[in-house]
Amino acid sequence: MKKYLLSLLAILTPFLIFAQETQEVGIDQKIDQAFKPVSDFFSDTIFFLVWKDPDIPFVLVLLVASALFFTIYFGFPNIRYFGKAINVVRGKYDEIEGGHSLGDERAGVDGDIPDTIRDESQDGEVSHFQALATAVSGTVGNGNIAGVALAIALGGPGATFWMIICGLLGMSTKFVECTLGVQYRDVGEDGTVYGGPMYYISKGLKEKGFAVLGKIAAVLFAIFCIGGSFGGGNAAQSNQATIVLKEIFNLESTGAGFWIGVVLAVLVGVIIIGGIKRIASVTEKVVPLMAVMYIVACLYIILSNFSLLDDAIGLIVKEAFNPTAFGVGGVIGVLLVGFKRAAFSNEAGAGSASIAHSAVKTKYSASEGLVALLEPFIDTVVICTMTALVIVIFNFGGFFEYGGDGSGAVLIDGVSYEGAGITSKAFAEYIPYSNVFLTIAVVLFAVSTMISWSYYGLQSWKFLFGRGKTADLVYKFLFLAFVVVGASASMQSIWDFSDAMIFAMVFPNMVGLYFLFPVVKKQLRRFLDAIKADNS
Repeated sequence: MKKYLLSLLAILTPFLIFAQETQEVGIDQKIDQAFKPVSDFFSDTIFFLVWKDPDIPFVLVLLVASALFFTIYFGFPNIRYFGKAINVVRGKYDEIEGGHSLGDERAGVDGDIPDTIRDESQDGEVSHFQALATAVSGTVGNGNIAGVALAIALGGPGATFWMIICGLLGMSTKFVECTLGVQYRDVGEDGTVYGGPMYYISKGLKEKGFAVLGKIAAVLFAIFCIGGSFGGGNAAQSNQATIVLKEIFNLESTGAGFWIGVVLAVLVGVIIIGGIKRIASVTEKVVPLMAVMYIVACLYIILSNFSLLDDAIGLIVKEAFNPTAFGVGGVIGVLLVGFKRAAFSNEAGAGSASIAHSAVKTKYSASEGLVALLEPFIDTVVICTMTALVIVIFNFGGFFEYGGDGSGAVLIDGVSYEGAGITSKAFAEYIPYSNVFLTIAVVLFAVSTMISWSYYGLQSWKFLFGRGKTADLVYKFLFLAFVVVGASASMQSIWDFSDAMIFAMVFPNMVGLYFLFPVVKKQLRRFLDAIKADNS
């Protein structure tokens, strides 16, 4: 532990020196001014348009069309296999999954690549539940609190409807990418698992005869995933944690964000040193607890205002097709807002979750694919919808105008609020001292998301630069730097950059999914046949 603490101190020392050499007034602003051009560049590059007025980015079209295709091709797995997915998590099929080694089956009969997996009956580092908890901790974050508030502030209640649709379709995409993540994973001599899109893209496309394309796409994914770990999985989280911490402690200093970032960096740094096993041990306890607490709080507010529930649902559906939010740009505009925020929140199509799911103990890759389809349901259909209902019910009191200033901020009682601040005001209306509860929830969501994404980014870093300790330390230095940047910079700059990085991952990931989805169908049939044989 002493060695780890010394490493952490070495990582954070440059930031402490920076703070000492910079006057307290203006630290946050200087960081924001330096970061904004970077954010604008990536946002403009990734979200190039295929249609103007309304502005429709190509990446959103690709994401939604692909999710719809996989849903139809696999016969609506988000509905048909929902029960089986729950049973896998419960351990109902554990005996089937660990009953015997594949032996000669791996020679191609069942679609496995020789030498990709050494012994599938023994491989893996975490259970189905731990893999799900780790992946959910990477998706269930401040996208569910701040992201939903941002969607409603920009697009009005109707954005919620399109978030739900995107979440339901995303279940199918998540099933495909996480099945491939297990199917093409690598296992080191020490049993450490290495998986994710960079592996199934490179190996899968090589198997199909497109080795060069696979290598290029895999490298691009790894680069974008590292960026995603710095942005949506890190800076966006520390940014929202900082907003609520500043509010609850009434911190008005222009350097407060910087110091909050340093404290968060220390907390995250201590945890991420331990690798996937420590991350899993933390997330399997923290994530279910905080998710349940947050859901209970939302349910309390919703049930306390039960007479308004049908009005809220009716408004959400009505505004989805006839939006009145200022500046939203009609049905297409509100649809795009909803899809964008849902995709950012559940990350279906980005491929990131398959990195965590690859570490599962199983010899049937499709079993973990089924587990993974629960993520968008938990994240978007359940938690995001509950947050949206709380905000919509709250605003029946006419506290703010939908559309706000057009950048995500709204005026409540003459004060500008954005992101998690809007959700906090809604909670405070119904639950005494809810600002304390929501602050704790936001910070826990932020930390759990950051530690999971640190694993995603590190796996991508290892893919590019090798698996040595020096490479690990360099990545962790950069990762913790973005904790501080996110806490210091403005919400708009951070979320523009975060959106760009998360959505950039979609392009190379979809190359792999479209080449390899027949492999997924084969593996699904293999797992379902094993269940049927066991029941007969």
